[in-house]
Amino acid sequence: MSTVNYELIGDIGVIRLNNPPVNALSHGLREGIWGAIKNAQEDASKALVLLCEGRTFIAGADITEFGKPPQAPGLSEVITEIENSCKPVIAAMHGTALGGGFEVALACHYRCALASAKVGLPEVKLGLLPGAGGTQRTPRLAGVAAALELITKGSPIPAAKAESLKLIDRVIDDDLLKGALAFARELIDRNAPPRRVRDIVIDPASVPEGLFDDFRQRLEKRARGQLAPQHIVTCIEAAVHQPFDEGLTKELNLFIECLLSSQSAALRHLFFAERTATKIQGLPKDTPTREIKSVGIIGGGTMGGGIAMNFANVGIPVKLLEIDQAAIERGLAVIDKNYNITLKKGKLTEAQKTHCLSLIEGTTDYADLAEVDLVIEAVFENIELKQEVFAKLDQFCKPGAILATNTSYQDIDQIAAATNRPEDVIGLHFFSPANVMKLLEVVRGSKSADDVIATAMQLAKIIKKVPVLAGNCFGFIGNRMVRPYGREAQLCLIEGATPEQIDTVMQSWGMAMGPMAVGDLAGLDIGYKVRQGLNEAEKGDPKTYCIADALVEIGRLGQKSGAGYYRYDPKTRARSSDPEVLALIEAQAEAHGIERREISDEEILNRLTFALINEGAKILEDGTAQRPSDIDVVYVYGYGFPPHRGGPMHYADSIGLAKVYESICAFRDQHGEAYWTPAPLLTRLAQEGKTFASWTNDQH
Repeated sequence: MSTVNYELIGDIGVIRLNNPPVNALSHGLREGIWGAIKNAQEDASKALVLLCEGRTFIAGADITEFGKPPQAPGLSEVITEIENSCKPVIAAMHGTALGGGFEVALACHYRCALASAKVGLPEVKLGLLPGAGGTQRTPRLAGVAAALELITKGSPIPAAKAESLKLIDRVIDDDLLKGALAFARELIDRNAPPRRVRDIVIDPASVPEGLFDDFRQRLEKRARGQLAPQHIVTCIEAAVHQPFDEGLTKELNLFIECLLSSQSAALRHLFFAERTATKIQGLPKDTPTREIKSVGIIGGGTMGGGIAMNFANVGIPVKLLEIDQAAIERGLAVIDKNYNITLKKGKLTEAQKTHCLSLIEGTTDYADLAEVDLVIEAVFENIELKQEVFAKLDQFCKPGAILATNTSYQDIDQIAAATNRPEDVIGLHFFSPANVMKLLEVVRGSKSADDVIATAMQLAKIIKKVPVLAGNCFGFIGNRMVRPYGREAQLCLIEGATPEQIDTVMQSWGMAMGPMAVGDLAGLDIGYKVRQGLNEAEKGDPKTYCIADALVEIGRLGQKSGAGYYRYDPKTRARSSDPEVLALIEAQAEAHGIERREISDEEILNRLTFALINEGAKILEDGTAQRPSDIDVVYVYGYGFPPHRGGPMHYADSIGLAKVYESICAFRDQHGEAYWTPAPLLTRLAQEGKTFASWTNDQH
């Protein structure tokens, strides 16, 4: 079947697009639209309707064509053909009209959509900007302020919102073709001419003074160091102050700059990495899965409550088990509070909140978990306690129920050994806050059954998480890698840096937060308590934790106590430097015989990021992670690694493994082999002039 078909229905020409699965703007589709519009100029039609078969309108560009030689007609040529039509062209949208697809709709003279449709320009999420007039047409219809928000955020909006912004002319409730034909008939009957968005002129006086400068400053905080959002502002500014064609030229030039940038390459890498992570090597695609209709959660604290919300949000009932009724009520109160926050943000209705809460039922009796399909243990990180819980689950849960632990680092096999069904045991490591964070590490034990692994990966998608499969070792992928990162932060601190310098370096580079600020947010007492349960050998070098321990021992636990590495305002939680901390650091350095020195920003950045990369190489080599891109997904979605850097392994490839290897060798010579022995895989790839990405290809 052709990707584009044309028929006359009375005096209305209907152009149907059919390029499954999402009607992406492939060369064939572009060519078909261009030809259909051109040919329709000579027939008996009085208006043209452009719509799509399948589940969606054009959902965007064909991303597989990125980096390949362009084939005519390009999208801009198609759009020009539509806009220059002497007959009105009406876009009829359903599903999602995104990116280039929505730019096609904006080039049409009129737009209608099903009420369920969503529209948007998400290019910024790939480090790009709309390259076919989206930055020029959107502000002409929706206004400058709305266009800035819509395009720099990149999130789709519902049809009703788009209609209020004048991006859509008519919302249709049921039959799209019938409604679109009726709309076209109205236009014909009133002899409505083609209405070209390009002809709208924005009065510069209508734009508040300083709007663009203020918005750029906001982006500095919201999208630190990212190129595309700032270029989008420049393009929209051009839409106000320059003629349409000059604005298009500006947009195209900046689009090409973004397309060729390392940032867009990184974000496109992540786009594919997220999808690749769901594929399990050695696991047949037709592996059966177990049905999950109900879930039990052990522990109603912050983590357990957040996990419960994930399931309630998608309609799966939850039994939340706690030690007594008071603990249940505390847990449910925290869940209610979290839902209220979402409610206030307008992301949830009161009815939806009530329904979600009705799906979460508290209990103190393990017998109430007898019929659930999945149990997730979320108790304190103590192996004996977890084994005790799993022994009870083994006793009370039905055969075939999946028994999962939310442990951050404990041995899955030791936990599974407490049961008579280790094949049913798996790790589901949620990240805090569990109702917000997208990452889910699925940790397989040595005896985890294939259908249990397949079910866990599938379930992650159902609850809107990004799953990554990890092998069973201390800390799995994420927390195993964060240890050397945190180690180097602590060593830089005791050797001469300040908390402010380290956090500023990492935040300026793009991390969501610096390591010291993260410690304060999480609570310094958490790591302290963990270390108290370890022997001296397990704790490691005292220089890597003595400052954190000293802070806890004088009552500085982080934000919760109003002071940690920083002092916090009790009302605003705004942080400020504290001379007391610097004095404490200097005292610890003296106690450990360290002469503090000036440490450059570059050294801090390289020590922290290269420590991550080196551990990542070890994780690949021992099979804890399936592929380098899985590690990138873990770090971007779970640890605030800047998406426009692509994750630690992609970042290593982008700067060159030889540079990373040589730097690690230099750190080894300066600081010793204990922490800075290059991973064998990194050494080999660097010496062979290869990349982690090429290693992945070699493995397959």
